[in-house]
Amino acid sequence: MDFQSLCSFASFRSSWSRYGYEGDLQAEVEQQFTRLKGVTYLDHAGTTLFPESLVTAFALDVSRNLYGNPHSHHPSSRLTQDTVDRVRFRVLQHFNAPPDEYSVIFTSGCTAALRLVAESFPWRPAAEGEVGSVFGHLTDSHTSVVGIRGPACGRGAVVLPVSPQEVEGRARRPAGGAGRTPHLFSYPAQSNFSGRKYPLGFVRGIQARRLYPACDHAGRWLVLLDAACHVGCSPLDLRDCPADFVPVSFHKMFGFPTGLGALLVRNDAAAILTKSYFGGGTAAAYLSGEDYYVPAASVSDRFEDGTVSFLDVIAVNHGFEALHRITGGMHNIQQHTFGLARFTYMLLSALCHGNGRPAAQMYTEGRFESPSTQGAILNFNLQDSAGQIIGYSQVDRMAALYDIHVRTGCFCNTGACQAFLGITNQQMRRNLQAGHVCGDGIDLVDGRPTGSVRVSFGYMSTFQDCQKFLSFVAECFVEKPVTVDRARLERLGGDREEPHEDAAPRGTGDEGAGPAEASPRGVGRRDSSGHKEAYTLTNIYIYPVKSCAAYEVQDWPVGPLGLLHDRGWMVVNGNGVCLSQKRETRLCLVRPRVLLTSNELLLQAPGMETLSPSPPRVQAVDCGAEAASWLSHFLGQPCRLMRQSPDSSRDMKKRPSGAATSSLLSLVNEAQYLLISRASVELLLKLTSSSQGAAAAAERLLDTQNAIGRFRANLVIAGGEAFEEDDWSHLIIGDTRFAVAGQCGRCQMIGVDQETGAKTKEPLTSLSAYREGKVTFGVYLTHELPEGSGHAVRVLSAGSAVQPEPRGS
Repeated sequence: MDFQSLCSFASFRSSWSRYGYEGDLQAEVEQQFTRLKGVTYLDHAGTTLFPESLVTAFALDVSRNLYGNPHSHHPSSRLTQDTVDRVRFRVLQHFNAPPDEYSVIFTSGCTAALRLVAESFPWRPAAEGEVGSVFGHLTDSHTSVVGIRGPACGRGAVVLPVSPQEVEGRARRPAGGAGRTPHLFSYPAQSNFSGRKYPLGFVRGIQARRLYPACDHAGRWLVLLDAACHVGCSPLDLRDCPADFVPVSFHKMFGFPTGLGALLVRNDAAAILTKSYFGGGTAAAYLSGEDYYVPAASVSDRFEDGTVSFLDVIAVNHGFEALHRITGGMHNIQQHTFGLARFTYMLLSALCHGNGRPAAQMYTEGRFESPSTQGAILNFNLQDSAGQIIGYSQVDRMAALYDIHVRTGCFCNTGACQAFLGITNQQMRRNLQAGHVCGDGIDLVDGRPTGSVRVSFGYMSTFQDCQKFLSFVAECFVEKPVTVDRARLERLGGDREEPHEDAAPRGTGDEGAGPAEASPRGVGRRDSSGHKEAYTLTNIYIYPVKSCAAYEVQDWPVGPLGLLHDRGWMVVNGNGVCLSQKRETRLCLVRPRVLLTSNELLLQAPGMETLSPSPPRVQAVDCGAEAASWLSHFLGQPCRLMRQSPDSSRDMKKRPSGAATSSLLSLVNEAQYLLISRASVELLLKLTSSSQGAAAAAERLLDTQNAIGRFRANLVIAGGEAFEEDDWSHLIIGDTRFAVAGQCGRCQMIGVDQETGAKTKEPLTSLSAYREGKVTFGVYLTHELPEGSGHAVRVLSAGSAVQPEPRGS
């Protein structure tokens, strides 16, 4: 059976019977999640998605009922208070938490709940004859948990990072007496990195001081169970594991509302928490003239400073309603999502290149044997046919081309990232020195990964999501023919793959060498005598409307922000967010023109009449209703055309080397100009052509002009060698001098055909392979106008000579 056959629904059902809920899941998804059409969303551990019935019911509720401030006492206030109390009870009911033992404190999210514990916990420093407080946390913990060490250390507590092996391997009778010193141990019910579920029995074990570190330190041990990642797809019974503090975020469960979470706290644990600040509603009484304050008796009232976000709390009620109506409950969700994750794990871990090397290195404990030990999360890095890691940024960019949404990086869990990827503390520091920080796109440092790829499922995920993702990996990242490790597949997955000892460093081995090795850097144009050809400016493009089509010109004035009118307008959606081709590829079919004589903008698009938007109103940037209607009709969503205010500009983020001041920008992202070289384009086309091979029939081969259009440069030059521009510091075009402000990092937008709006995997795949994961193409420029030039008009002309200055010359 080939890989495609193994990816069939019949193959899935033969290995796992629990799929979907009562009724037709696909029909439910199509009805409740219409915005998912064509999208494979696999980041439910980040946030799950809300069904349309949830927000519809919520909107009807708040539009039909009058909800007032719950701190008042009139009828609308009472309605709010009664509804909020009902939601509190429903939260406790969902987690089987006895109302006489637990309270619900609403917060802005899980992180805010953790901070509340950190700042209210009665940390004690060590004193003569008495041990100080200990804050122990599992090394596989979210950043927001590790951050508790700040307040803990600040008040004299000892911080003790604990590995999972230490907790499980050091169970014994407690040493010493019970003592009164309060300690706190935190661990995740489910790792947000690997999806591993830690035993809920740790709660009672730590509280009873039978497990490390509690067994080594006398005192009262309380347990903070980080449930944020767990509760999205799994049930949690607080009668079985009576944790003292349980933070959650509701967007992980329902998708809506965001910005609302809760701390479920045992009442006897809440009694030891202390607060220095008190806000509206938290005080039973206080005096403004002296230090006298009596806290509210209710635990929730005592810790909810100010007015609770009561409309968001009311939305939680509709979240529970929708969840139970669609799925029947958390046990059903757990079985459904685990089955999808398990199947994806099995096939991805068995997927191999044509030479037999595995295509993925999996980061997981165990083999997805049970939903009680593994959540619906899959973490991995892809590998090329030589066994070298493919940077997660490349995977992310390619996935975006296929409308597949995954999460990449370290997922705010440095401890697990280090453990699975084998990154030492010293290497972490070196990575920082190399410029890598959390959340950026630097995925490889010295050929070693800084993070990974995470796929996570939600209750509305379907088998088609699995299938599309697996097909995407096989198509884009597996050397053909695609093969499968049968023995591994029969074992239903396996242990984490370690890198092959004989794996050659990227780009140095013969086995699996890609087209990059066949075409070394520096292949460029030379004349018949072997000398480099002269450099010439061949094309000038402006992009009047950001992310819309290019407008080619022969001669064009240089303005204070770059080429005159370049990115002077932008299209925004109904929320005022700028649209780009990453979100709306049809923007490339909107073809703007600028008439210099009248400073008039014209818009053209297939099937639309030419539009000349009205000039913006005085001191306004909105171009009016006519332009909004034209764009909304063409793009199929509410849009408006905005123009940069004449008296506004932005500074560049990075100043060119040696520049005294930052250059001013229009609506461009990085710099005033972007320059590319035809020699570089043509080399990349050769690489693309050789890599496409048999796929060329399905995806048309790029020509030079199509490729130039995809890179959306302002200036295109001929002459010299491929990628020679990377080593320039300055250049002169005609009589205008420019400074090089850095290389242009590329994203999935270069996969958009600027003539049709269709998405392709080239040239991003070949560019990434050639650049060894560093996906850059072209250089940013800023003009250097001579002092005293004043308002003199400078013009760039196609055909002008280009004089580059290499670095260090």
